[in-house]
Amino acid sequence: MAKSIQAIRGMNDILPGQSPAWQYVESVLRDVAAAYTYQEIRMPVLESTDLFKRSIGEVTDIVEKEMYTFDDRNGDSLTLRPEGTASCVRAGNEHGLLYNQTPRLWYMGPMFRHERPQKGRYRQFHQFGLEAFGMEGPEIDAEVILFSARLWQAFGISEQVQLQLNSLASNEARARYREALREFLREHEAQLDEDSKRRLDTNVLRVLDSKSAETQAVLAHAPKLSEYWDDASREHFDGLCKRLDAAGIDYVLNERLVRGLDYYNRTVFEWVTTELGAQGTVCAGGRYDGLVEQLGGKPTPAVGFAMGIERLVLLLESQEKIPVTQTVDVYVIAVDADAELIAPAVAEKLRSQAPGLKVQLHSGSQNMKKKLIKADKSGADYALIVRSDDYEIKHLRDREQEDRIVTTIGDVAAVLI
Repeated sequence: MAKSIQAIRGMNDILPGQSPAWQYVESVLRDVAAAYTYQEIRMPVLESTDLFKRSIGEVTDIVEKEMYTFDDRNGDSLTLRPEGTASCVRAGNEHGLLYNQTPRLWYMGPMFRHERPQKGRYRQFHQFGLEAFGMEGPEIDAEVILFSARLWQAFGISEQVQLQLNSLASNEARARYREALREFLREHEAQLDEDSKRRLDTNVLRVLDSKSAETQAVLAHAPKLSEYWDDASREHFDGLCKRLDAAGIDYVLNERLVRGLDYYNRTVFEWVTTELGAQGTVCAGGRYDGLVEQLGGKPTPAVGFAMGIERLVLLLESQEKIPVTQTVDVYVIAVDADAELIAPAVAEKLRSQAPGLKVQLHSGSQNMKKKLIKADKSGADYALIVRSDDYEIKHLRDREQEDRIVTTIGDVAAVLI
């Protein structure tokens, strides 16, 4: 017997029993995007490696450790996209979507990172993201956050998530803070974890995000980023907070929130939960005003967010917020050999006369008892028993209802709709 082939570690199948939950989540995401007039964009999963090195940053964990990168037959270095923002900016630049325009875009699809798989975090994972370009005021930052808040309302999990908010200020202000933080941490280097020591020279702001208790104890006495904010960034952040206050959005100021990608500036935010263990981020994003120019476009302000669909599905399932969907409404059974010849046509006519009705046709020659058992196991509300000259509608769930015999498909549809 040949050895069976299994899925690559961290790249999982979404099985038929799981698909309804995903379809529900995706439909809500699309509906809310439409309500905010965001338009869908679909980007390829393969991009030039240089796109992510230039956008995410060569000294980030994603580029250094996690990207799926290879040379194709032409010798070009290609990478399976690890996130969607850089691809969206590349597409916007390439197709002229960003010049003198203010597009609001959303996307959904698979991303790839080679990291240790754990519940809700896989090597192939799926993201929903949105990006808004060409608007520099705090009102668009507020809209993006309000968009995400409306998603939690739509899913019924507003009480299970908390908004954390910070500002990384301007590049100049952040550079001043970076040097002050590095100088402070050098004085306490012996108390830092090894990963934080490495980041002192490569990406010192990521030390703020360390999970080490010893490092966090040191950081409790570190300089604060807000002490280095420039006036324009402070005004922008105050304007955002006032708009969120006016909309009734609760938030927590978290000065250690820095995000893991180099392109962020000013507003950064995360929605976190305690329902999924230690890795509690459900949605995260912020402003990245320099990225469009960095990738070859004209200076263009931008803001957006992304969320992992796997983690969102897990959160909804943990709160029992996934609605139960009916897979089969009517199970069609032929009573004898003559009826078997017309049963497919009967099923087709029923689908035509009752659009939206989920009709499953029995396959295989079995006795009527076994056919009815299979109909019951399908979860259908009704069995439609096809005879040569009439149809019997049999209730499978509400057994107190009387079965009915009708003579036309129109009568069948009238009963079942």
